[in-house]
Amino acid sequence: MRIMKCPSCGTYTLETSCPKCALKTFHAQPPKYSPEDKYGKYRRMMKKAME
Repeated sequence: MRIMKCPSCGTYTLETSCPKCALKTFHAQPPKYSPEDKYGKYRRMMKKAME
């Protein structure tokens, strides 16, 4: 079982849909770290651009 989060109201649940607003939930955990991160360069560029 994974912890899920509702994108609308921010409620954490174990269900695939939010008990408050009935929207589809997504996984709350970040992706696993990998030293061969193919997209790390682009994420760092976006993070720098957002500052």
